[in-house]
Amino acid sequence: MSLVASTRSEYTKQFSTAGWWVLGIVLVVYVGFTAGVLALAFGGVASGALPGAQGPTPPADDLAPLVYSSASAVGYVFPLLAGTLMVTTEFRHKTLTPTFLATPRRGVVLVGKFVVGILVGLLYGVVGSLAAIGAGAGVFAAFGLDTQLGSSDTWVLVGRMLLAFALWTVVGIGVGTVVRNQVAAIVIVLAVTLFIEPIVRTIAGVVDGLDAVARWFPSAASDALVGQTIFGAVGAGGSEQLEWWLGGLVLLGYAVVLVAVGLVTTWRRDVD
Repeated sequence: MSLVASTRSEYTKQFSTAGWWVLGIVLVVYVGFTAGVLALAFGGVASGALPGAQGPTPPADDLAPLVYSSASAVGYVFPLLAGTLMVTTEFRHKTLTPTFLATPRRGVVLVGKFVVGILVGLLYGVVGSLAAIGAGAGVFAAFGLDTQLGSSDTWVLVGRMLLAFALWTVVGIGVGTVVRNQVAAIVIVLAVTLFIEPIVRTIAGVVDGLDAVARWFPSAASDALVGQTIFGAVGAGGSEQLEWWLGGLVLLGYAVVLVAVGLVTTWRRDVD
């Protein structure tokens, strides 16, 4: 019964503030813009609508999945941030003290966050997928290219993206349990996702041996789970992807390790 109460309390915390929908709006704009630009670039070259345009273009059958998968390829930072904020906000505003007083079993509190976090991740996955598909399919239709909306493979892709978004939220909760300081946690998340991993994965495409390591990175595992990658389309990222199921397990593994570290360190400490 305490788990139900903890989950209900966590649900109220997340959806009674503006943070979740502000992140959602930014997610839609960011993903929609990225998907539109990709569709315009690749679709324009493939259809011949951009005379004289040159550049690496994926096979025609891969264009739609590649553009649609940008929802998770570039949008994964949003569920990651959401999961991180679910924990660090409580430390920052000291709401964790009454939470632990109401539910002394801290593991139950964490499970409640997982349940609500997965819900938030799925919600972001839905709106992110709609943004990518809406922008991408609109551009493809304008160019006279196949949108592949009638293909079952497209919806399998969407299903895997939803799973990736849910897993990224759990990873974010793990980050929040390890790094209690909210500013530090946000800086780490943004630095890793927007700078460190993209730079290293790009370098991995031209440095022998590094590509075999880079494919085990969280973002590479997420790309493998979804089954598409922008890096592969533009000639970066190097080596062959992991199998989709292995990519999912690797991403889950990151979440488990982070949560385990947090449980034996910060999560059991006294709340200031």
